[in-house]
Amino acid sequence: MSDLYHQFGGANGIRGRRLQFNQRLGGTPLRVLSETDWQFWQENGYVIVPDAVPAENLEAVTDLLWEFQEMDRRDPATWNRNPARFMEMVELRGSGMVEVYNHQALWNNRQHPRVYGAFVDIWGREDLWVTIDRANLNVPSKAGHEFLGFIHWDVDTSLDPLPVNVQGVLSLCDATTEMGGFQCVPLLYRNFREWMKTQPPDRNPYQPDITGFEIVKVETRAGDLLIWNSLLAHGIRANHSVRPRLAQYIAMTPAEEENQELRQWRIRSWRDRVAPAGYAFPGDPRNWEQTRYEKARLTALGEKLLGLRDWS
Repeated sequence: MSDLYHQFGGANGIRGRRLQFNQRLGGTPLRVLSETDWQFWQENGYVIVPDAVPAENLEAVTDLLWEFQEMDRRDPATWNRNPARFMEMVELRGSGMVEVYNHQALWNNRQHPRVYGAFVDIWGREDLWVTIDRANLNVPSKAGHEFLGFIHWDVDTSLDPLPVNVQGVLSLCDATTEMGGFQCVPLLYRNFREWMKTQPPDRNPYQPDITGFEIVKVETRAGDLLIWNSLLAHGIRANHSVRPRLAQYIAMTPAEEENQELRQWRIRSWRDRVAPAGYAFPGDPRNWEQTRYEKARLTALGEKLLGLRDWS
């Protein structure tokens, strides 16, 4: 039970399920994405939704992250504290992951109608669950606290059929190419099956050989929601600027209402402010979510996105 998060393929519970993205049969209209956005998503494996949430929502999460990390945004001398717990997932070490999952400010963005509508466009269905995920505060790299960035997949790309899933990140600030934001390899995404034919049988299904491929450093503005196909090799780039990059991870996938074990885990995570378990989620040894913050209030949409209420 301690590794339930990973047993079901993450907070979405996708492992072992046969899912498909929106096929737009008959020209189904889009709620949030434009036709240009849709075409870009199809060709590149990611899309940016601007102004996904109000500015006050961004400010609330920003304030939370500085407080939770016990850092002073005005004092760079406080920005390079060692993490409270060891991160077992090698590529995430030093990347600025913030082990907060169920604060009200995070849920306000998860249950925002424009965020939900964007994922409805991606999946072509309304019955979705939102990930219970964390945030990121990636400070400028400095001697003794270097972070070089990485490219990986979060899904097993050796599976047949290939996994079908999405991930997402909400930018809380403007992020230039020099800041530690999102990077990806769209050309590998577009040519994945041909690339596979050139790879050895024992290749690492989570770490691609990107020799010869361009890494695209995606610039985002505050309020941009970047959604990507999990088959898009991606990662966080090093922050070579003088400003921190702040972001919140948000994604949605089709609900799994019949999976009572997963459903009850999700409800308990929200109700008791419990973090996911697994090697990529070290958690907060201070237990601040339980001792400092109240249970998040959910809207009617939020209750369905959690699994507290059925969609039907």
